[in-house]
Amino acid sequence: MGFTRRHFLGVSTAAVGAVLADELFGPAWAFAQGTQSSSVEPTRQLTNLADVALGTAKKLGASYADIRINRYRDEIVSLRTVPDLATGKVNHVPSVSENQSFGFGVRVLVNGTWGFSSSPIVTAEEVARIAGEAIAVSKASAALQTNPVQLAPVRAYVDRWTTPHKKNPFEVPIPDKLALLEKAHNEAKKVPKVFSASSVLIAHAEDKFFASSEGSRIQQYVLHTYGVMDARARDLETRIARTRTYRPDAQAGGWELMEAADFPGNARRIGEQVVEHLSAPAVKPGKKDLVLLPGNLGLTIHESIGHATELDRALGYEANLAGTSFVTVDKRGKLRYGPNFMNIQGDRTLPGGLSTCGYDDDGAKTIEWLIIENGVFQRYQTIRDQAHLIGEKEGRACSYADSWDSIPFQRIPNVWLKPNEKEMSLDTLIGQVDDGILIDDRGSWSIDQQRYNFQFGGDAFWEIKNGKKGNMISRVAYQSRTQDFWSSYAGSCDKRFWRNVGLTADGKGEPGQTNSMSHGCAPSLFRQVNVLLTD
Repeated sequence: MGFTRRHFLGVSTAAVGAVLADELFGPAWAFAQGTQSSSVEPTRQLTNLADVALGTAKKLGASYADIRINRYRDEIVSLRTVPDLATGKVNHVPSVSENQSFGFGVRVLVNGTWGFSSSPIVTAEEVARIAGEAIAVSKASAALQTNPVQLAPVRAYVDRWTTPHKKNPFEVPIPDKLALLEKAHNEAKKVPKVFSASSVLIAHAEDKFFASSEGSRIQQYVLHTYGVMDARARDLETRIARTRTYRPDAQAGGWELMEAADFPGNARRIGEQVVEHLSAPAVKPGKKDLVLLPGNLGLTIHESIGHATELDRALGYEANLAGTSFVTVDKRGKLRYGPNFMNIQGDRTLPGGLSTCGYDDDGAKTIEWLIIENGVFQRYQTIRDQAHLIGEKEGRACSYADSWDSIPFQRIPNVWLKPNEKEMSLDTLIGQVDDGILIDDRGSWSIDQQRYNFQFGGDAFWEIKNGKKGNMISRVAYQSRTQDFWSSYAGSCDKRFWRNVGLTADGKGEPGQTNSMSHGCAPSLFRQVNVLLTD
C-alpha cells in the first residue's frame, strides 16, 4: 500500500515531534541502572519552556501554576498461533504496533479555581498562548466554584528520577521478540489437544517534566515492561474449551524482566494444565476454605481495598466510573477490615511497582504509608487539594494524569498486603485446609458501586483435601462482602512467596483515564468463603 499525502504528513509530524522530544528530554537511557547523573537538574530546554509558562500565568493573575511536558511511547508485539482448519498447518500470525504521544499541559489557580489547557505544539510561543488559555478557563469556571481550592504545602524540588532498569526494551529487535514468543508457542503446542496460543510483549515509557510556580523543576523517566501468554485447548466431543494463562508479574523495569519470565520454560506447564482443565470435574458449591495465589488475590485487593480507600470516592466526588465507596470518612480509625495481623500498605516507592515514581503529578515527593493497620482502616489515598477536606495537612502523592492533555487527579498507588513475618511455606499453608480450593490468576469478576458485594473467578483451580493439593476442578467463583471476606483472612505465606502483582489498565473519571499499579501479596488463606458453581 502506498503512502497518501495525509499519511506522509502525519508520519513527518510524528518524526519531528520525536526529534524535538529527544532534544528536550535528553538521552532516554542515561540512567539505565537507576543511578543519578552528575547533574540532578532537568535539561535547560525544559526549564526555559517552564519559565515561559509560569511567568505568563503569574503575569495574568495566577496564584499558582504548573506545567507538565510529557512524552509517552508504547510498543506492542504480539503473536497468535492457530492451525489451518483445512490443512492442519500451524500458522504464526504476528502483530506489531508502536505509538508515541508528545505535548504539554498548563494548570493554573485564579481566585481558588482551577484552569487547564494543553497542546501538542511544544514551542515557547505556544506555551505562552496555552498559559493564557488556562487563565481564561479558570476565570470562566469561577462562576461555578463554591469552595476555593486549597493546596497542602509541598517542598520545591529540583531533581531527576529514573525507573531502575538494565536493558532498554525498545532496543531489543522485534524479530528477537517474535522468535521468543514463537518458541514458547511451539512448546505449548507439543501438548496434545492444545489448539492455539497467543501472547503479547509490551514496553511502555513516560518521559515526564513538571515545573511549578513554587520552584519545583522535576524530570522523570518511567519504564514498564511486561507480557502475557495464553494456551487454549478444546475437546471436539464435549464441545468444551478452556484457556490457561501465564502472566509473569507486570513491573517497572527493563527487558531483563522478560528474560527472567522464561516464556518457553512455562509454556509446556500451562499447556498441560489447560488440557487437564478440559476434563476437570465441576466444583461442588458451598462454604470452603480458599488458598488464593497472588495472581488472583491481587485483583481482589484492587477492587475491595484499592478503590474503596480513594478519598474522592469516599466523599462522593467520584462516581462516574466504578462508583463511590462504603469506606466513608466517619469510619476512619474505626472500621475493622480484617484481623489484627492484616496490614495493607499504600506505596509509590515500592521497587518494581507500576505506580512507583519519584514525584507525583502535583510535584509531591512519593511516600509509603499504612492504609489498613492491624486490621483497622486508618488512612486514605490523597493528593494536595484533598488533604484539608479531612483535616490533614499533607497529601500522599497520589496525583497522576495519563497524558499531557489530561488533568491530574487522585489515582490508586501500589496497594499491597504485607506477608507473614513468620516462616510459612505454601505447602504449610495448604496443610491447614481440610476442604478447600487453590485458585490461581484472574477470571471474570464483578463488584458493586460501593466496593462491598463482589464475586471473583479465576484461571485455574485445584481441590484441597486433608491438607493436600489434589487434581484440577472447574467452574469456580467465590462470592462475599468486603468486610466478611477480609474478616475470614487467616494468614499468608512469608516474604519468600510474595509477588509484585501488576495491573496495567485501571479506569477512572469522566473523561476516562487509565493508570497502572501493583498489588503485591503472598499466597493467602481465607476461611469458609461462599463458593459458586458457574456456567
